[in-house]
Amino acid sequence: MKDLVAKRYVKALIEGRNKDEISTLSSKLNKISSAFKSDKFKSIISSTEVDSSKKVELVLSLAEGADKTLENFIKLLNEKRRLEIIPFVASDLNNQLARLNNTYNGVVYSKDELSADFISSIEKQFSKKFDVNLSLSQNIGDYDGIKVDIDGLGVEISFSKDRLKSQLVDHILKAV
Repeated sequence: MKDLVAKRYVKALIEGRNKDEISTLSSKLNKISSAFKSDKFKSIISSTEVDSSKKVELVLSLAEGADKTLENFIKLLNEKRRLEIIPFVASDLNNQLARLNNTYNGVVYSKDELSADFISSIEKQFSKKFDVNLSLSQNIGDYDGIKVDIDGLGVEISFSKDRLKSQLVDHILKAV
């Protein structure tokens, strides 16, 4: 629910602004958003005992040199009692900025570490396929196969050993 509300705010923030203004706004919101990782900060923001003007001061103190747009935005969120959606707004604003710049980040999930050349070749192929600038990072986990997830584009491509085995068995059973 919070992400849907955040999308509306992001749409309003982007409207009528150029890439540089959006980029500056995004970096300042990212700084503020990082504070929400602290439980202490979240408890201050959600507390009913702390005066709302003090909450605004605290949030704005995190973004050094906040312009009038950001200041008004934080005041509006405070007025509507929605300061807790700042991380969602920051995340969605990053995605919108990536779309404007045509640059995306993705993750390659695998069980074993893949070589840098292999990751680079995947980057080049997907960059050419989707006509974007793509940067991939690797996440080593328990995924038995390879999965490429490019969140901003909404692309997820996977090759799973288990799925291949089951499809092979199905094919053999149909042939018999």
